[in-house]
Amino acid sequence: MHFISSFRLIVLIICLSNLSLRAQKNKNPIDSIIKSDKFLKKTAQAKKKYKVQIIYTQINRDSKNVATFKNYNYALDSNNYFYPASTVKLPTSIFALEKINQLDIPGLDRETYMITDSANICQKKIWFDSSAQNGKPSIEHYIKKMFLVSDNNAFSRVFEFVNPKEINSRFAELGHPSARIVHRLDAACVGRGNRYYNPVSFVNDKGESIYRQAADSLLSDFEPRFKVMLLGRNIYGKKKKVVSQKKDFTKSNYLSLNMIHQSLKNLVFIEQVPLKDRYKISKNDQLFLMKYLGMYPKESDYPKYDTSFFYDSFKKYFIYGGSTKHINSDSLRIFNIVGRAYGFQIDCAYIVDFRTNTEFMLSCVIYTNKRNSFGSGNYEYDTIGLPFLKELSLALYRFEKNRKKKYLPNLDSFKFYNQP
Repeated sequence: MHFISSFRLIVLIICLSNLSLRAQKNKNPIDSIIKSDKFLKKTAQAKKKYKVQIIYTQINRDSKNVATFKNYNYALDSNNYFYPASTVKLPTSIFALEKINQLDIPGLDRETYMITDSANICQKKIWFDSSAQNGKPSIEHYIKKMFLVSDNNAFSRVFEFVNPKEINSRFAELGHPSARIVHRLDAACVGRGNRYYNPVSFVNDKGESIYRQAADSLLSDFEPRFKVMLLGRNIYGKKKKVVSQKKDFTKSNYLSLNMIHQSLKNLVFIEQVPLKDRYKISKNDQLFLMKYLGMYPKESDYPKYDTSFFYDSFKKYFIYGGSTKHINSDSLRIFNIVGRAYGFQIDCAYIVDFRTNTEFMLSCVIYTNKRNSFGSGNYEYDTIGLPFLKELSLALYRFEKNRKKKYLPNLDSFKFYNQP
């Protein structure tokens, strides 16, 4: 009888141990990291104030270097609107390369001279680009400018070439029918002007037009993701004058954090995406996009940038907090797209360390608008947003460096830069 009781006790202990191990295995690392850091905890748990959303993708490889993924989320909510700002530049750039490939016109590629003309309000004529080596604009050169320093004018030219009808149709094909990229990022272009798209021409080395895209227009607005999306509050000064106000985002661009994260993931790991959902770009296109997502402004000759302003971490919010002027180590690279506007701050990245064979994906949005009002330009990007993104990513980086993996990744295909 005593033996049976002891046996049952041993079995119970083993079962409880297995349950404990399984619980630890399934534990969300984001939760643990946030709880262990006072600043991260205080910020993330103030959900109404900072509206933090996080996606962390853990990557494991097999003996053939094929990756499998496990997502961990924190407060992820597609109904919790944030303005996507410059993150729209990634999918728009990919769709532009897809369009060029699908046109399949001899002599037309991403480097071909592109002339933007004007035919309506909110349109600019662009025939030359002094930052290009040959002085001529092209889809490739516009993408470089977007990825290196988040150039808004470059985005608008590519946006006009692809146009929202094609952009949003492609999103729907990829399983994101609620995605909305509907306007340029030119500060002076708002409202009705975004229904009209420039005529565009591509010209070969002989000066011959090889493709002309006529001016186009949208008869009515796209159905918005939300019927009403009014954020913030009005703030009044002396004599009840409005000094800062609420803002209507109903007709603004919309991407959920998952859409942004998935856009990058499907680019990085393009060969593992099912054919029906795979970007219709070449391997060379993929490597071009990845190279410039990870490049620092100082590493570019055309376009060339003033590195006192466009410093190394200018658009590296994760790890460096956008505050490191000179990054001397080349072993760690962040292939990312960022966004910042109206107090919303976003980074979406594939982070690798070639020396330690570390890799993971991380996306995060935070709202740093203490006044919860728009128009003053007074946001806590530097005091709350960047420190949060930096500390969160560093904690996950340390976690990933120490995480045991059966097979280490081979990251050679992304070694575009000088390695130590």
